[in-house]
Amino acid sequence: MRTAIARRCISAILFVVRNILGVVALAFGISVVAPFAVAQAPAQQEPQGNQQQTPQAAPPLAQQTPLPSNQAPAPAGPVIVLNPAHGGTDTGARGQNAAMEKDLVLQMARGVKAELERQGFRVVMTRNDDSNPSYDDRAAMANAYSDAIFVSLHIASTGTAGTIRVYYDQLSTPYAPSNETAGTRAKAVPPAAAGLNSWNEAQRAYLNSSHRLADLIQIMLVQKFSGSPLTPLGAAVRDLRSVAGPAVAIELSSVSAPDPVALANSTVAPLEEAIAGAITSFRAGTPGGAKQ
Repeated sequence: MRTAIARRCISAILFVVRNILGVVALAFGISVVAPFAVAQAPAQQEPQGNQQQTPQAAPPLAQQTPLPSNQAPAPAGPVIVLNPAHGGTDTGARGQNAAMEKDLVLQMARGVKAELERQGFRVVMTRNDDSNPSYDDRAAMANAYSDAIFVSLHIASTGTAGTIRVYYDQLSTPYAPSNETAGTRAKAVPPAAAGLNSWNEAQRAYLNSSHRLADLIQIMLVQKFSGSPLTPLGAAVRDLRSVAGPAVAIELSSVSAPDPVALANSTVAPLEEAIAGAITSFRAGTPGGAKQ
C-alpha cells in the first residue's frame, strides 16, 4: 500500500516538473526535450504501393558525333555507266562447261561497280539481270546524264587467256596516233552536217575524247595483264555508236579459257583500278567535264 502511494507521489512530482520545464522553454524560445518523456514507437512505414517514387533524372543524350566507319565516300565525279554486253537470248560468246559471255560480263560488271563505288564513284548499270536492252536503250541511260562515261564489257571467243583489249569508235581521229592506229585507220572524220545529229551519229562529237580515254585505260591494263596490246583499237562496236559522251569497250580474252568464271573473277579488281585511274587522269585533262 505504501509503495503504491509512493509511486503516485513520484508521478505527481514528475508531472509538475515537466510542466514547469515546458513553460520555461516557451518563455525563452528553446526547444527542450524532457528527459522524462516516454519513448515513442517508431512511425509505421507506408505500404509500398502508396510510396511516392522520386523521379529519376533522364540520362543525358548522347552527343551526335559521327562514329568512324568504313563506308564509301560520298559519290562524286562523272557517272560511270557500265554496260554488260548481250543478255537474254543473246548469249554472246560460248565457252567450256556452258560458260556464256552474257553471264560472265554481268558478273564482272557487278564486281567492278562495287569496287568503283567504294572509291567514291557514281556508277549505274545498263542491266543487272538476264535482260537484253536495245543498243539505243543502253545508250539512252548514259545520255540521260550531263556528265557520263560509258564502258562496255565483253569477253572474246578466242585470244590469249588473261589479256585485254580496249576499243573506241573506228572513225576516231587520233589526237596522237600510235603505230598501230596510224595509217588507214586514222582517217579524219568529216564535220557533221548542220543541225541535229541522228541517234546513230551521237558518238561523232566525242570521238577524240573516247580515243584518249581508251589510250589511258589500255596503258593501265597492260600493267595488270601481261601480254595485252600496248594500244587500243578503233573498231565498229555497235555499243558505242549512240552514246553522246566518252565511250569505250573493254574485251577480256577469252571465254574459251579452262576456267572462264575464275578468269572473270580475277579481272574485277585490276579492271576497277584501271578504269578508276584512267578516268581520274582523263578528268584532269578535261576540266570542263567528261562530255568534252
